[in-house]
Amino acid sequence: MPTIKIGKQLLTCIEGSNLRQVLLDNKIPLYNGPTRVLNCQGLGTCGTCAVEVQGPLSAPSLQEKLRGPLLKGRRLACQAQVLGDIRVVKYGGLWGLGQDVVEI
Repeated sequence: MPTIKIGKQLLTCIEGSNLRQVLLDNKIPLYNGPTRVLNCQGLGTCGTCAVEVQGPLSAPSLQEKLRGPLLKGRRLACQAQVLGDIRVVKYGGLWGLGQDVVEI
């Protein structure tokens, strides 16, 4: 079972699990500010669940490819399946594209 390290927390999940769902199921604050309520619920259309990930994930989805450089090398958690042990970093800003790391 893959391990997800985010902040000081270690989570486990089944290989192929959706990263957004794993984070939300474990009460990880994935969204910033008003996007806690105003988001696309995992459809990949809003971009508010952007996170930096190190480690094996599924290939970028069409939604991520269309956003291209706007994601600054980050991934949409709602579009990523966990394929092995990963490290996740959440940043501030409305779309998670800020410079400040969010402490979790």
